Amino acid sequence: MKVIVDFDRCESNAVCMGAAPEVFEVRDDDYLYILDENPSEALRPKVEEAARGCPKAAITIED
Repeated sequence: MKVIVDFDRCESNAVCMGAAPEVFEVRDDDYLYILDENPSEALRPKVEEAARGCPKAAITIED
């Protein structure tokens, strides 16, 4: 799986970080960082929750 973030849409509100902190991080500079663009399948439920919860629908998952 590959995690893709549309940074033009992203507001760095950290909803995704709450759902999948192993994959997403909003740092002190208020920007979102993808910690793992290709997380393990074990993290799929968390990544899917992050994508569903994103208020700007900026996260997509490719298989």
